[in-house]
Amino acid sequence: MMEPAEAELARYRFRLRPGPSREILERAEKSYIFGFNSALADETHTIDTISPDQRGFAYEGAASACTLLDLATPTRGRRLHELQTGPAKRHAHAVHLGAGRAYARVPVRRTFARLEPLLRWAALDGYGFQRALTLTDQTVGRRIMPSLRTRAECAIADQGLGRLLWFHECAAPEDVAARIWSFPATRRGDLWSGAGFAATSVGGADSDELCSLAFHASTDGFRAHLAQGSAFAAAAWLRSGHLPAHTAQAVQLLTGVEADDAAARVDRAMIALGHDPRTADDYLSWRAHTRKAFTRRG
Repeated sequence: MMEPAEAELARYRFRLRPGPSREILERAEKSYIFGFNSALADETHTIDTISPDQRGFAYEGAASACTLLDLATPTRGRRLHELQTGPAKRHAHAVHLGAGRAYARVPVRRTFARLEPLLRWAALDGYGFQRALTLTDQTVGRRIMPSLRTRAECAIADQGLGRLLWFHECAAPEDVAARIWSFPATRRGDLWSGAGFAATSVGGADSDELCSLAFHASTDGFRAHLAQGSAFAAAAWLRSGHLPAHTAQAVQLLTGVEADDAAARVDRAMIALGHDPRTADDYLSWRAHTRKAFTRRG
């Protein structure tokens, strides 16, 4: 079982700042822990009793627990499969992120066989987030990349690292930007994408701060990457059947369009991939097509 104290930013020596940001970020991780423990206790039905704004994070935690149980027992992914086709079927993105977080916790060969053909690569996003959470000095301080097979896989994991940086800097745009600028230019686009996803999905910044985040991404030359990450977060929430108010605000400020429009561009970008996309390069192309949808329209 995970302890609620594991959600506290101070535990990881992350930046703390006054205001509601810390509470918002910690609430998301507490929901993750609630879902994790619910799955361990075989009580995933309790997730639907919490606030709709937090259910995605709880199902992410449940997916992590199911994945760990599947890895520890000869179930061939049964628990995770039952979760993603059952109570969490409207939270597919969260499930895949959670599975990736589990893979980062145990030294085993990763297998995505029971996950969706294209979205399974989002598990590497979750892997990058969890790896940065547990190895912060190595991943954030020394900027060491994970030992993955291809550059495409590293790029997806870097989006997870970008999401973690939103927590690491307590949702402060200037600090997030400064941290991203410390990385090589070849990695910064993926980090901006992750920051955009986290700012939109989790929240923690007010409207002025979101505008500041967009300004810094533009200054760095990665405005479209920030918009793409934000659009992916909006699409994930809309598929769940609930759009939090902070997500609706963030996606409008970070992409320039409403959430429905942003999600539609994500869907059209996936259709543009053609028949049966399933590789890590296809996943990167999905993101690239989404960026073009925002670049073309300014």
